[in-house]
Amino acid sequence: MHTWKFFRTGGLDQVALETGADLLNLGHLDQKLWVALSCPVKGLELDEKTLAMIDTDGDGRIRVPELLAAIEWAAARLKEPGDLLKGSDALPLAAINDATPEGKVLLASAQQVLGNLGKKGAAAIAAADAADTARIFSASPLNGDGVIPPEATEDAEAQALIKDIIACTGGAADRTGSVGVTAEQVDAFFADLAAYAAWVAQSSGKDIAVLGDATDAACAALKAVRAKVEDYFARCRLAAFDGRALAALNGQESAYLAIAAQDLKITAEEVAGFPLARVEAGRALPLLEGVNPAWAAALATLHQAVVTPVHGAAKTALTLAEWAALNAKFSAYETWLGGKAGSAVEKLGLPRIQAILAGRARAALADLIAQDKALEPQFKAITDVNRLTHYHRDLRALLHNFVNFADFYSRDKWAVFQAGTLYLDSRSTELCIRVDGANPLAAMSKAYIAYVDCKRPGGATMKIAACFTQGDSDYLFVGRNGVFYDRAGRDWDATIASIVDNPISIRQAFWSPYKKFLRMIEEQVAKRAAAAEAASSARLASTAANAANADKAPPAEPPKKVDVGAVAAIGVAISGAITAITLILGYVFQLKPWQYPLVLLGLMLVISTPSVIIAWLKLRQRTLGPILEGNGWAVNGRVRINIPFGTALTDLAVKPPGAKVSLDDPYEDKEAAARKRRLIFWVVVLLLGGAAAWIRWDAIKHPDAAGQAQYFWQERAAAAAPTPSAEPAK
Repeated sequence: MHTWKFFRTGGLDQVALETGADLLNLGHLDQKLWVALSCPVKGLELDEKTLAMIDTDGDGRIRVPELLAAIEWAAARLKEPGDLLKGSDALPLAAINDATPEGKVLLASAQQVLGNLGKKGAAAIAAADAADTARIFSASPLNGDGVIPPEATEDAEAQALIKDIIACTGGAADRTGSVGVTAEQVDAFFADLAAYAAWVAQSSGKDIAVLGDATDAACAALKAVRAKVEDYFARCRLAAFDGRALAALNGQESAYLAIAAQDLKITAEEVAGFPLARVEAGRALPLLEGVNPAWAAALATLHQAVVTPVHGAAKTALTLAEWAALNAKFSAYETWLGGKAGSAVEKLGLPRIQAILAGRARAALADLIAQDKALEPQFKAITDVNRLTHYHRDLRALLHNFVNFADFYSRDKWAVFQAGTLYLDSRSTELCIRVDGANPLAAMSKAYIAYVDCKRPGGATMKIAACFTQGDSDYLFVGRNGVFYDRAGRDWDATIASIVDNPISIRQAFWSPYKKFLRMIEEQVAKRAAAAEAASSARLASTAANAANADKAPPAEPPKKVDVGAVAAIGVAISGAITAITLILGYVFQLKPWQYPLVLLGLMLVISTPSVIIAWLKLRQRTLGPILEGNGWAVNGRVRINIPFGTALTDLAVKPPGAKVSLDDPYEDKEAAARKRRLIFWVVVLLLGGAAAWIRWDAIKHPDAAGQAQYFWQERAAAAAPTPSAEPAK
């Protein structure tokens, strides 16, 4: 059984991850003791490449099994799994466990990477080194990817062969982006070469190539008109069968009328659809005269390429029998064409094909493929080197923001979800979390949250949730501008878009009722002023109207009657108010002078205590969980933000130690300041005078009490005086 250590921070008990044994036994730790159970891959201040490697199912979230699998994989390739808790960017080669086959290959790959980067002999490899695959693989044309580019050899004949294969097959891109050939493409290429050479050899007999080199052109000309010629002779046979069909077989007159109304083109579909020549029973097909204009060129080519070599140039018409004989003459060649093999290499030409087949370049290419194949395991392990270096650097940060929240509660580190620092309203807050937008769930955190829109020149935008945990909210409102600095030190223009209002501090809650009372007075004064202004404007308008209509006698107003009930009600109200004031003043004047501050303090406590209690309860419940939950996390523990920790997350503006402040304000309203000082002076004088008068009046009203008090103080003074010692007897 593994012995676990726990530490308490911010009222939350969290498991400590200090040794490799802690990591290896993490799978046995009850998940109820983990602070988080899943987190998003994006939006964290951690390399997204590392998070993508851990997110094996590619769902955009990292869960407990995936994190445990990453720890297990990395620990098996290190001599000491506890190295993962160092969070170091450089992975020492000596830390790789070369006692296993996987470790040996991984170590060799790491050394190969450093050698390709010009760092041969280095004792450590960084994550950036292993991730620079372009430089790693470009250092050697043979990199185990199975693709052989032309630059992989200095043999000119082999290079030419690789280029020919690429031209015929398209080639394949290797890890550096260069185009080369694979073993499969090489085999397919040479198979096509052999097939094409054998196919060409079959055409050497006279019974196939009846016209020699001109046979191919003749066969093409024959196939170009075959369907149309067959159509013509079919029409002629039908006309011989029944003469009544002749008009229809040559085309309806209406069809000619339709195309006659248009601009005629011999290539138009309407013309090309007509018969090759005028249809008659038993008529031969003319080749040069009286033919369909749309097919005149094709028939002329047939005459030149096929008819002339066989029958002579004087032959200008073909009968059905002659046409059948021509087709039979070229049928062997057409059959041979239909069985063409290796057409992909035909573009190289027969001489080049024969040269390749007779050369030695294929053997050289086979040697290159074998050399590249031998390097495959070593270069394939480079991805594992990249993965291990990323885990060695980033797993510590992920574990301390997943299994526990040690980084969040630490004052010398930042949590991966903290996006930067917001400066606004003479304070700065470090609890800024990147979000997609306002989320109703965040209100359950009991924290004061300002959702802020951030912008940078160039159009970059970002939204953050900034938690204010010290000060007050008097001057925090929508539209207020500030500056946000991200973890990279870049500054963003920040504007408050919305607010989740909750108490920020006990001090704010204590003074909140009085501030609300003053705001209510200000609002009432503003309303009364507005009403008075409206009434004044109405009176001015009425006076102006009366002046304009002075010549008209105003209507007589009926005499006003006195409402006796209303007068009586007003009298009762005034009497009650006077009675209440008299009772209050009676109680007040019965108090001793030293009791007045206590009464004032008690009154303030009565007013402020409800707000303070509510604020204390909410501040006690303030937690980070709902904010992260709204951003895709699954937070398992109650990540509290108590008052001392909240004070540390938000800093107020404080003058630096030793700063000198000059109180001489050249723009000070000196008259207002003088009035204020005089007011304070007279208030103090009146209070002192009132206190003295009250004490004198109380002494006159209660002389016995005054005498008893004087006697009490005299007795105290006599008791405190030293007693004279008795003289010794003589």
